[in-house]
Amino acid sequence: MEQTLHFTDQELAEIERLKKLYPEPKAALMPVLWMAQKKWGWLSEDVMRLVAEVMNLPYAHVMGVARFYTMYFKKPMGKYHIQVCTNISCMLRGGEEIFRHVCTKLGIGNNERTSDGRFSVEEVECMGACGGAPMIAINEDYYENVTIEEVDRLLATLP
Repeated sequence: MEQTLHFTDQELAEIERLKKLYPEPKAALMPVLWMAQKKWGWLSEDVMRLVAEVMNLPYAHVMGVARFYTMYFKKPMGKYHIQVCTNISCMLRGGEEIFRHVCTKLGIGNNERTSDGRFSVEEVECMGACGGAPMIAINEDYYENVTIEEVDRLLATLP
């Protein structure tokens, strides 16, 4: 494991707090993985080994959870990660066209990132806002009833 990977004392205290929220400490794995992803940007093998160590869990279990859920990045993503819903409600209201437009505009495909590391894009199945379709997310900000023009405006405002 890389020597530079470690949780701070404050982060370790937060991990202990999270573990105490559940009858079984391993139930805190998902929020701890999320914490690790926010810190390092993605879950490398070394990061997952560190999480396994601090959670006192087998590495295979941590890796299995991380690989199962698409919310955990297993490779570096862009500073701005754009998710475009193409599930049925969003598809019927232009989600697929928005997805294709974003990919073309950025010159990348699904789960790829731009060469400068600024953007990545991901086609997602459902973001739980069918009444506001089509929907996109940029990092943790959600936008409903978007058009291609609105998406272009949003992307233009990003520093």
